[in-house]
Amino acid sequence: MENMNNNLPERDGFASKFGIIAAAAGSAIGLGNIWKFPYITGIYGGAAFIIVYLVCITLIGAPVMLSEFTIGRKAQRNAIGSFKKIAPNSPWFITGWMGFLAAFSILSFYGVVAGWSLDYIVSAIMNKFATMGPDEIGGHFGGLISSAWRPIFWQVVFMAMTAGVVLGGVKDGIEKYAKILMPLLLVIIVILDIRAVTLPGSGAGVSFLLKPDFTKVSSEAILSALGHAFFSLSLGMGTMITYGSYIGKKENLGEVAMQVTIADTLIALLAGLAIFPAVFAFGIEPSAGPGLVFITLPNVFQQMPGGYIFQILFFVLLAVAALTSSVSILEVVVAYFQEEKNMSRTKSVIIATVAITILGMAASLSMGPWSDIKILLPGFGQLNIFDWLDKFSANYMLPLGGLFISLFVGFKMDREDVYNEVSDEGDLSVSYFGAYMILTKFIAPIGISIVFLHNFGLF
Repeated sequence: MENMNNNLPERDGFASKFGIIAAAAGSAIGLGNIWKFPYITGIYGGAAFIIVYLVCITLIGAPVMLSEFTIGRKAQRNAIGSFKKIAPNSPWFITGWMGFLAAFSILSFYGVVAGWSLDYIVSAIMNKFATMGPDEIGGHFGGLISSAWRPIFWQVVFMAMTAGVVLGGVKDGIEKYAKILMPLLLVIIVILDIRAVTLPGSGAGVSFLLKPDFTKVSSEAILSALGHAFFSLSLGMGTMITYGSYIGKKENLGEVAMQVTIADTLIALLAGLAIFPAVFAFGIEPSAGPGLVFITLPNVFQQMPGGYIFQILFFVLLAVAALTSSVSILEVVVAYFQEEKNMSRTKSVIIATVAITILGMAASLSMGPWSDIKILLPGFGQLNIFDWLDKFSANYMLPLGGLFISLFVGFKMDREDVYNEVSDEGDLSVSYFGAYMILTKFIAPIGISIVFLHNFGLF
């Protein structure tokens, strides 16, 4: 017999359309939007790459997100329980476990990186970078990540913040804070944009990001767009299935999926406008990844009028983007403990947070005192714990999870059930439904398979 706590009337959920969009967009908008998407946009042809990316996100990203919402809302369960309910006595629940493992792995090292941003907020407030040159800033970052206890302290602080939000539940925790944090993120990013594009010489940065150069749209660029369209939206790790289970039956799932997709892309472009005009204005070579935000940008801010204020705002932006994502990832694990193991939310949050944080501590130490510990990952060789968790989740769990989600909705779920969820039992006009099913059955699986094979150098 089903646990009565899993029945819809007694289940927590989102209370408003804005809350749904804010929470789901917050999940999708993370560190990758700030340090990866703008850079790959620039090196692969600016606006030309954006066009390719939008095609990829329309053909793969949005359909997979809609599929995850559909599974979650239909089942009213967590990522694992959803597959068990819709396809009982079948191995499809393994897809849910893939999402669970991906979420657990990602949040363990994501919390470490988010902790770095908290450390940098304090360093920015204390104006530590004022007397440092580029090499000294690089040394400061290297010293932070290789330290034994400093990054762990900030990781624990960040994970406690994440747990505090999730502890409040869906309506009074996740939704409440998403409604505050997402507008805050947008305000900060617009302020940074205005400062960046008004700097003398900023035009080169705007050109780098937005000027269309179709000669740079190579097969590698298309594969990069394909991969980022999938990974950028927090797909394949159970977050959107879990959030989908909290969406009311009267909400338009297709509309929500499209609005979240647009918000994610818009914030990524605004982040680029905040970063690259400033980087080019001071003649600094752009890069991607942690080096951009933790080494290059502190150097830029020191040369910028009003840089003290803007560096603080930037690292607050980074922390907010990380928090909105981490909340959704933790909820995947918490929902499993709460619904499948019949634990209270408080106990679920504590157990999930402590377990993930301990694994994250190992990831953090692997860049310092434990750097000699290596683990084999097929296709990638011997890696430290941090990189192993990153590669394992990004290259194995997420694409496989996304692939099976598409196949599940396309071939396993009853077509009428899918239609009823997407159309609100036929009350909504969904003229795109036929195209959506084709994308879900064929285009998305093919695209994700290409990304998966490309990750291993097989395509």
